[in-house]
Amino acid sequence: MHDPLHPAAGFGVTAPANVLDHIGRTPLVRLERIAAGLPVPVLAKCEHLNPGGSIKDRIALAIVDDAQARGVLHAGMTLVEATAGNTGVGLALVAAARGYALVCVMPEKMSTDKRTALAALGAKVVVVPNAPLASPDNFRNVARRLAEENGWFLTDQFCNPANVRIHEQTTAEEILQQTHGRVGAFVAGAGTGGTLSGVGRRLKAQLPAVRIVLADPLGSALADWVENGTPGPDGSYQVEGIGAGQPPQNLHREVIDGVERVSDEESFGMVRRLVREEGLLVGGSAGTNVVAALRLAARGGLDGPVVTVLPDSWDRYRAKPWMQGWDS
Repeated sequence: MHDPLHPAAGFGVTAPANVLDHIGRTPLVRLERIAAGLPVPVLAKCEHLNPGGSIKDRIALAIVDDAQARGVLHAGMTLVEATAGNTGVGLALVAAARGYALVCVMPEKMSTDKRTALAALGAKVVVVPNAPLASPDNFRNVARRLAEENGWFLTDQFCNPANVRIHEQTTAEEILQQTHGRVGAFVAGAGTGGTLSGVGRRLKAQLPAVRIVLADPLGSALADWVENGTPGPDGSYQVEGIGAGQPPQNLHREVIDGVERVSDEESFGMVRRLVREEGLLVGGSAGTNVVAALRLAARGGLDGPVVTVLPDSWDRYRAKPWMQGWDS
């Protein structure tokens, strides 16, 4: 990650060069109330505090840095990505700072808040049906087709190895530093798989006894794939940004030790608790992750805390039905 300092003009002090230099180095907090009384602590990495409001800021910058270094991305080009919204926001920040145009292809199930935010950031948003990966209308296939037809650069978060690599190099390293090298388990959902694969691989290299666990929405096919090698039925669920009908290339099954299946009701109920009881302003997948983390912590038998991530902020879900009625 970048961290260049330069004299702030006219003030005689040093300051990071731009917003991209504030990506990463997020706090790790203990869930004091929700996890009270459990055999081991539950620690949550506050990725919603990244400049773009999500963990995807990390991969957006990493993918663009990598493409520039390889000479395949040049000034004035257009980036295109298939996104649930968060990677799009991260890419919009990078595009603004580096002078690129951006097109984001989103499934229609994603919140209107995300569409509005992306448009406000200057991205062109293309909304497509909620289609399986085998369909030409699937958002990933549409993004790839648009890249080929228009000569745009496909950032390809689901397959790009820079995704896994940045989590191995930064997210995992931060966790090791913040826990003083003691982690009993790491649990996270998988959208692209980059977080779970990258963090899991690095933690296992340092801590052979650590457990790496997938938190998967009920209705996703990934849990069955992890357990027996064959994707389960591709069902429906409302949590955004995690789960899939087919495993993405960046989700490395050999790194994963177990699975926790979490319902929408459990996920959204936990988000409300995180907001009200811990002051953590997070989105739906954070609820999924924390439900799974609490289960692991409750079972005990771990040599260290359970660590999870809070992937994004609540601001992009306020129009969704599950966030309505919180004033009661």
